[in-house]
Amino acid sequence: MLVALLLPIWLGPGDFLPQHPLSISGAAITAVGTWLTVWGLKSLGEALTPFPGPLSDATLHRQGAYRWMRHPIYAGVMLVSLGWALWWLSGVGVVYAMVFALFFDRKAAFEEMKLREKFPDYPGYARAVKKFIPSVY
Repeated sequence: MLVALLLPIWLGPGDFLPQHPLSISGAAITAVGTWLTVWGLKSLGEALTPFPGPLSDATLHRQGAYRWMRHPIYAGVMLVSLGWALWWLSGVGVVYAMVFALFFDRKAAFEEMKLREKFPDYPGYARAVKKFIPSVY
């Protein structure tokens, strides 16, 4: 995540105060991603863990951000990294954000194997709620 933060600053011609329309769009995407990440963290509450499996006493969360997508924290971080790269007008940063998104997609798939093992109703939830983009993916 540190690379996603620093790479656009090092290799992008943008400024901290966005001037270019693409840079302004990037700042807006960064803000939305930050909001989504915070909403996901608050929605998950004490069940939050850095590990790919759920905590032993966890319950399946379907409220808050998890009502709309299965991985709002990952989606938010992906948006922040893309928005930050656009903010700094960094093509290399955008490519890195795409690789970062692929990493989170695979991490989510691995995590979902653990969630299916723990929660018998997870497959139904997964059919009803998309992974990262409501009604799309």
